[in-house]
Amino acid sequence: MMKLYRALLLSLLICSTTSAEVDKDSEHAKKTLEIYEKVISITTVKGRGKVPEMAQYLASEFEKAGFPKEDIHILEQDKTAALVVRYKGDGSSGNEPILLLGHMDVVEALAKDWERPPFKLTQDEHYFYGRGTIDNKLGVTMLSSTFIRLKKEGFVPNRDLVIAFSGDEETDMFTTKMLAHLSSGLTKAEYALNSDAGGGDLSIDGKAIAYLVQAAEKTYVTFELTVTNKGGHSSRPRVDNAIYELMDGLKKIQGYQFPIRSTVMTRNFFRVSGQKLGGELGEAMIRFANNPKDKKAAARLATESSYVGTTRTTCVTTMMHAGHAENALPQSATATLNCRLFPGVTVGSVKASLVKIVENSAIKFVTLGDPIESPISELRDDVVKAIYKAVNTRYPDVDIIGYMASGGTDGMHFRSAGIPTWAVSSVFMNPDEMFAHGLNERLPIKAFYDGLDHWTIILKELAGQ
Repeated sequence: MMKLYRALLLSLLICSTTSAEVDKDSEHAKKTLEIYEKVISITTVKGRGKVPEMAQYLASEFEKAGFPKEDIHILEQDKTAALVVRYKGDGSSGNEPILLLGHMDVVEALAKDWERPPFKLTQDEHYFYGRGTIDNKLGVTMLSSTFIRLKKEGFVPNRDLVIAFSGDEETDMFTTKMLAHLSSGLTKAEYALNSDAGGGDLSIDGKAIAYLVQAAEKTYVTFELTVTNKGGHSSRPRVDNAIYELMDGLKKIQGYQFPIRSTVMTRNFFRVSGQKLGGELGEAMIRFANNPKDKKAAARLATESSYVGTTRTTCVTTMMHAGHAENALPQSATATLNCRLFPGVTVGSVKASLVKIVENSAIKFVTLGDPIESPISELRDDVVKAIYKAVNTRYPDVDIIGYMASGGTDGMHFRSAGIPTWAVSSVFMNPDEMFAHGLNERLPIKAFYDGLDHWTIILKELAGQ
């Protein structure tokens, strides 16, 4: 596959041209901005019950654009909902549908903390502001407006294209699980493209560094570690203190590093990134890519929070609760340990390793929730070619790199369900400007307009006649 990458890159370098200025007054641009403004105004935060409202709004837009009612499905669940829209093709390719993912919900945003109203799209000279401007109402907007654009143009794909928007990706992922595992009749697909991750990185001076395709996610699992004790009066301390016992175990976990792991994809990520980055860190990346057993290179990467997760499984203590009174010995002490598992590493094996590391049977481990283990989706040539075509209209000489995310998206559930999934956001921006989940979330206005053709190009390339 790397031969294909190099051949494509070489041809693009030889034939590249600068893309034309975006027409902000085009029908597509105006409709995209209209949808963007509307969906950001809907407070799709957990507990407010507004996701169905957003699903209804989008459904009405699809219907107005000419999509039959029977191809638009709102799947309500508790106080949230999922939306599935089928763009019927003529079946001439003989292939299963392409699934297109995004999520309608957002994390909470407190107006008193923001400089601008979080649930109203505002802008200055350089940025759009609002909760969801990046995560992930941008992706939902771009996919929706692209479907509407293609329908109005009379485009007939050679296979079905299916939008699947979840309603609680940021929290419980109940609708995600429903879409991936329980709605196979609606969401059956050869593969999925996710709008919620991936994208291009720009340097501080606006030069393209690379375009990243998310092809894997680490397994998210949380353990609770608890020590119980009969307690007693604080004036009569004993050796067997629940807090101290728990802390001793946590210190052992802190000092432990899980074994180094790598794949062809992660090694290529470090090789290309190291060449781009240069310097001492870049050299360590290249050495690791060439030889993952290079202990010095691995140790250097382990000092970088941005990259340690790409080299191994990680576990870190994130919360603690202990004791019940200041003048009493603790009767219990509990710590929350959050782990991100390298693909192929099982939850059971990590739990067994942790139990062995702490060397104390008094520390009880409980696995919280229902962790989802998902495989790597190896990049495939036709998808990479389509991404190249879309990305190089803007940045002709940029590299396409597959990567593994330490965080989690809807993609993990679809990979777990046997649907290969790649995240390919339309955004190019400086990663230092990424404020998703944080205060004053914002998107460069240039990134919004430059990405208007992104999904159109990809879908026409993959499902065109």
